[in-house]
Amino acid sequence: MQVKIHPSWQAHLQSEFDKPYFEQLVAFVRQEYATSTVYPPGKLIFNAFNLCPFDHVKVVLIGQDPYHEPGQAQGLCFSVNDGVPFPPSLVNIFKEIQSDIGTPPPSSGNLTRWAQQGVLLLNATLTVREHMAGSHQRHGWEEFTDAVIRTLSAERDGLVFMLWGSYAQSKSYLIDSSRHLILRSAHPSPLSAHRGFFGNHHFSLANQYLRSNGQTEIQW
Repeated sequence: MQVKIHPSWQAHLQSEFDKPYFEQLVAFVRQEYATSTVYPPGKLIFNAFNLCPFDHVKVVLIGQDPYHEPGQAQGLCFSVNDGVPFPPSLVNIFKEIQSDIGTPPPSSGNLTRWAQQGVLLLNATLTVREHMAGSHQRHGWEEFTDAVIRTLSAERDGLVFMLWGSYAQSKSYLIDSSRHLILRSAHPSPLSAHRGFFGNHHFSLANQYLRSNGQTEIQW
């Protein structure tokens, strides 16, 4: 099965693409795009992977679903296109960055610049139907993205995994904590940010860990 994804990921994930669940997933996703409005645009489904090749990954940030309103989703978790108002969670992420390392909020919520520096902005589910959060969950995407996390854990060393909220933290069993740094906190959404996301210092802690492993820091 051919998937339009960066060759570095193709090499590490081909065994997933060949499994029956993935063929069923592709059939489901194609049908959804043909009959409903689905986000992100089809060419951006694997945007996180295409902007951040396998060997360039330094940090893995795990989200749940793409944004499901028009013009927002671009295949990177928490990120929105230039000119789109910041969703509440992204507002809080930028607040924590300013509090933690002093960088003021940017003018755009487009996190492509993070991806290009080695931040894999991975949603557990890579597509969603318009206005219907969670509509593409449990169709195979989670099995695929779990394999992504497991493969990175096994075949890379010294990565930082940022797990915000209980859903992301449920993925910690896929990660070898003796080889990687796992940072856990509450989710940045307004419902939970004051219960441990604010003040988590994840951005400075990630850079400190990268620096100690001889890696370039992320310009958050």
